[in-house]
Amino acid sequence: MRMVAGLFALLTPLWMIVDVLVFTWPLTIMLVVGRLITSIAFGMLARAYRKSTKMADAYRALAFMFAIPTLFFIYSHPLLSHFHMDGPAAAISAGYAFLPFVMVAGLAVFPLTAAEGVLFALPVLAAEALVALMQLNLLSWSSHLGAFWLLLLIAAVASLAGMSQLSFMISLVKQASHDTLTGCFSRASGEEMLDIQFHISSRSGAPLAVVFVDLDDFKRINDRFGHDSGDRVLQAAADALRSNLRAGDILARWGGEEFVIILPGASGATAATTVARLRERGLGTRPDGTRMTASFGLAERCADRADNWRKLLEIADQRMYQAKVAGKDCCVGCAEQT
Repeated sequence: MRMVAGLFALLTPLWMIVDVLVFTWPLTIMLVVGRLITSIAFGMLARAYRKSTKMADAYRALAFMFAIPTLFFIYSHPLLSHFHMDGPAAAISAGYAFLPFVMVAGLAVFPLTAAEGVLFALPVLAAEALVALMQLNLLSWSSHLGAFWLLLLIAAVASLAGMSQLSFMISLVKQASHDTLTGCFSRASGEEMLDIQFHISSRSGAPLAVVFVDLDDFKRINDRFGHDSGDRVLQAAADALRSNLRAGDILARWGGEEFVIILPGASGATAATTVARLRERGLGTRPDGTRMTASFGLAERCADRADNWRKLLEIADQRMYQAKVAGKDCCVGCAEQT
């Protein structure tokens, strides 16, 4: 958005050359002043909100992006109608009337919801209606109504294009952040979330538990029944894990048959209870009908005195291997093996 505002700040005053060439002097100076103010406003917008990541600031910036040319249209179009023109001046003057159409078409550039598209289009539509009321003595109401109807159609199409953009971006983000097979968060996303949760836990002093999960003897499933069967087992295990976690818990596929569960606000005892519930309710079945099991390693930030999230995860990983050595289908926690 800053790039678009900066581009308009540079291009808006360039059109003054055309104004000077085709319009008479009293009108030219008024248009030049309007363009200079508009250019300065775009320049200020390009520099504003540079370091902000807040959604509210993004809405404000986009609102200003449409408000600036809308105000210029309200200023310039009635002004032009008070001067008699012909030839090139009449053609250029008619071009000013198309500014609202350009603005609503610009909605297609931004990924917006339907409500946002309507919200940002309304001021432009209102400006067109206001100018029409000011010029009813110059053009028939049917001409204004036809222009307004066309503007409404363009706004609708532009909003649909913005919605398509938004849907595509959401799809891309989901593909990048989630494992396509299991629907769990990807390892990269899991690392980011664990980093965030660790910092929140450190600042607030709240507990944070991590569980490392490794499905037992998964390689044998692939070797004996094939990778398609292995994929179905992974999907069933992920569904079982996810369905038995709290709404705020995070499940990530770490690689192969490994999963990591992030339990914000959970103490070691609470996490152990969660693991016990997961084991009791099961992780699905193997292709031969036998029960699917897993080895669990549990670590908690406060109890294990981990000074960073990588250390916390390493402790959980080590305990998962201890569970493997202990015979699999068990959990090794902060102080005891269960």
